[in-house]
Amino acid sequence: MTGKKRSMKKNYTVNAFQSIRTKMILIMILLMGFVSFGLWFMNYMWLSPFYENSKSSQLADSFLNVNKVISKDDEYIDENAELSSDSQLKLEILEENSSVNLYVFRVADYFGNLVYNFDYPRVSDVQKQTIEDLTESYLYTFGQEGNLQNKIGEGRKLIRERKKYRIFKVYDKRIGSYYLELFGQLESGSFVYLRTNYQSMNENIDIFNHFIIQTASIVLVIGVLLMSFFGNRFTKPILQITDIAKRMSELDFDAKYEGTTQDEIGVLGSSINVLSEKLETTISELKTANNELQKDIENKIQIDEMRKEFLSNVSHELKTPIALIQGYAEGLQDNINDDASSREFYCEVIIDEAQKMNKMVKKLLTLNQIEFGNNQVSFERFDIVELVQTVMQSATLLAEQKAATLTMDKEYAPLYVWADEYMVEEVITNYISNAINHVDFERKIIVSMEEKESVVRITVFNTGQQIPQEEIDKIWIKFYKVDKARTREYGGSGIGLSIVKAIMDSMNRECGVENCEDGVKFWFELDRQN
Repeated sequence: MTGKKRSMKKNYTVNAFQSIRTKMILIMILLMGFVSFGLWFMNYMWLSPFYENSKSSQLADSFLNVNKVISKDDEYIDENAELSSDSQLKLEILEENSSVNLYVFRVADYFGNLVYNFDYPRVSDVQKQTIEDLTESYLYTFGQEGNLQNKIGEGRKLIRERKKYRIFKVYDKRIGSYYLELFGQLESGSFVYLRTNYQSMNENIDIFNHFIIQTASIVLVIGVLLMSFFGNRFTKPILQITDIAKRMSELDFDAKYEGTTQDEIGVLGSSINVLSEKLETTISELKTANNELQKDIENKIQIDEMRKEFLSNVSHELKTPIALIQGYAEGLQDNINDDASSREFYCEVIIDEAQKMNKMVKKLLTLNQIEFGNNQVSFERFDIVELVQTVMQSATLLAEQKAATLTMDKEYAPLYVWADEYMVEEVITNYISNAINHVDFERKIIVSMEEKESVVRITVFNTGQQIPQEEIDKIWIKFYKVDKARTREYGGSGIGLSIVKAIMDSMNRECGVENCEDGVKFWFELDRQN
């Protein structure tokens, strides 16, 4: 560590000199420059030899064509005969199409004065002298040993030699121009002389090089403009994808690539969209999982707090009866009172406190079984009116002991519901017991029923003091007591309503409490349909 925190924020700005568009333009300039230089270099180095070789090949092809024409002319067999008119026409056509000067002749005698029989009278004195020199050189070379270069004359360069012909490059001083000449012997024994103009390529090379430079400059400027235009169209979707990626890094997944092309950039944009959707889904799932985990942690903390509170409440609730049992038991052991009535009183207190402890433990076990799902809910169809009346009959004596009246608001016909009958009986018993313990004023307890669309609401009302509004949601919590002194008076443990809440939750039905003008009413609902 250097002591300085490295920034995690990325710079998404593209330098103009590092952008793809600039690189593409530079690559195009280098490529076009390389091509232009290559053309110039090849033109300078190889165009002239290539041109010379092409013209030589053209003369060689003309020689072969002449040989075909002469060999098929039957009238030209005789030494004194001339070419047929048909052969002459073919040779004229060959001259025009090949841009050559063509002369066919015979040599009558070469051991003295040379006698020539020219088929074309168009031979000039200069050309005649050239033909004589070439003929003499040819006959000398093929007839005896000798130095060929000394026989072909000055200003004439041999550039190709074959068995039947030779090709020379000649500079004509008189007109200051180059020519190519072919001199050879045909299969008929006649000789042929071909001459074609060989223009100097230096001037053409210079002109062509200037043309390449000017053309390359124009093409380069146009290419840069086109590359800038198309570069913008090429880099625009890339910048758009970059912006989408930047927004994705900031967990903004609303931006989507809207391009419709099917090229590599289009495929990349589609992949970015798929990635964005998957990341959004994944992050949403992670957030959900994190929220659930947070809830689990909070529930764990709450459960731990409830456990601590439960142990504290149980300890508190058991402390008093245990102390009483221990005190009275020690009194009996020490024979504090010798009379029988006192000992009987001590025993009654011990038995009563033990019964309270036993009752509380049973309720805790019942509540624990319901909350942890160990008590299986068994749904069955039964008459709720009959069940309520049965519980009320059992509780009538307790109500009378409290100088309270326990009645139903009216007569009800049989009303069938679907629920666990044993659990519902526990709920009604706890509601009525709670109402008896808290009844006051007119000391009335009234049970009523209300039929709704698919449920029946059973309500237990008692006159008496209202529950403080800030504590009305807490009465379902284990060991919670609104009036602790009164609860201690009738021996309540604060578990009954918790059992009611747990039973109704296990059957997925609602229960609640409401303050009335002259008392409190508790209610719960049961399904009328299966």
